[in-house]
Amino acid sequence: MRILITNDDGYKSPILPVLATWAKKHGEVTLVAPKSEQSGKSQSIDFRNAVEIKKVDIVDGVDCYYVDSTPADCVRFAVTGLKREYDLVISGVNCGYNLGSDINYSGTIGAIMEGARCGFRGVAVSTDFDILMESQEYFDELFEYFNDKKLFKYNNLYNVNIPQKPVHGIRITKQGGIFYSDEFIHHGGDMYQQTGGPLNRPYDVHSDDIDTVMNGMISITPLTEIRTDLIAYEKLKDLK
Repeated sequence: MRILITNDDGYKSPILPVLATWAKKHGEVTLVAPKSEQSGKSQSIDFRNAVEIKKVDIVDGVDCYYVDSTPADCVRFAVTGLKREYDLVISGVNCGYNLGSDINYSGTIGAIMEGARCGFRGVAVSTDFDILMESQEYFDELFEYFNDKKLFKYNNLYNVNIPQKPVHGIRITKQGGIFYSDEFIHHGGDMYQQTGGPLNRPYDVHSDDIDTVMNGMISITPLTEIRTDLIAYEKLKDLK
């Protein structure tokens, strides 16, 4: 298996070499990650400016590069720059959950969406800030789950979120609503900063990703890169 690993936290993320070392057990690994943190960049790319791309030493036996741009550009370089094909793109492990409608902003998700655009399967993996390094305990279990349940037979893109301990199992979920609150803080003069945090609400809809993770289960959500509302399209396509 040819595996591409990337993230949106940057090539210095402490979990990145752990993930790449684990992935070596399953195939040929290439690692291309941003030079600096790219959270909230979604699937954005930079086609206006020259960007720095440098080969770096992160894991023995793995071709590793940083790209001074977005996660999507990391995938684009890994494909068109290195002229390689991949069987799987793994993005993460992200430091912070990617849940509900907030995944639209996620650079972690943007990377696998770009991979899908290139024709590759993808898995985005995220977890709570406090247990980033502990997420490695679930790599084998998740790999076996994907294989045993033949998830890629049904879909090519999945969003995985690992909760804090104790973990009570794995559940297939749908995307939930808004997870993070939003606020603009005035810093004086013309300067403002966006901030926010997880919403404080009951978590009792166990079919969605937010409630599943808040109730201590690993959430696996099938995603699609297609933006067309196919139900509406079927109803509207014959209109003259």
